[in-house]
Amino acid sequence: MKTVIDAHNISKVYNRKTIPVYAVNNVHLHLERGEFTALVGPSGSGKTTLLNLIGGLDKPDEGNIFINGVDITNLSSNELINFRLRNIGFVFQSFNLIPVLTAKENVEFIMQLQKMNKRDRGERVDKLFKEIGLEDKLNERPSKLSGGQQQRVAVARALASKPQFVLADEPTANLDSIAASNLLDIMVRLNKEENITFLFSTHDQRVIDRARRVITLVDGKIISDSANVATNTMHPTN
Repeated sequence: MKTVIDAHNISKVYNRKTIPVYAVNNVHLHLERGEFTALVGPSGSGKTTLLNLIGGLDKPDEGNIFINGVDITNLSSNELINFRLRNIGFVFQSFNLIPVLTAKENVEFIMQLQKMNKRDRGERVDKLFKEIGLEDKLNERPSKLSGGQQQRVAVARALASKPQFVLADEPTANLDSIAASNLLDIMVRLNKEENITFLFSTHDQRVIDRARRVITLVDGKIISDSANVATNTMHPTN
């Protein structure tokens, strides 16, 4: 299988000049194409910080992060922006949709930055909105959508650029059980059908139960990394 993420001994340190606090402490993480992985741990364990480092939203103080063989820790700011645009999809807990744009325009925005032509954008939007079951909400603004619908649009936006992998930070935290289950169904299906790699930061047992691999962080360190036996028995990988 193809290696997508290879993080070597990465650390993120705060208060370096006084009493250093390690948000992420000497972490090594290796993910291959098509994995569906939950990153778990108590609040303050470093889950979101680790996602931000892997996604290039922040830089480690120590170590290196390779995405598809590219060391993103050595990229300039402009190179990193372009690399994220073409390789990484993000799903945030707070949705982060642009309120003045319609659902369709929110998803198209990423493809416009990629300079994709109008016809290809339209075809991609139609496909994504069919996958998330919101074909009738294309022209609605975020304020007219429920929390579950907004999060589904956020997933479509994350997938619009055809990323190698998707980083999702507590994607079900603001959703009721039905909306959360629907969203997870979509992501599981996309993982299987399109072989998209997913890495979640989560406290939600519903997400953990669907994951095929569970990594536990405590005080910035990985203390366990194992296959989810129940999930892999139900949904064996090919």
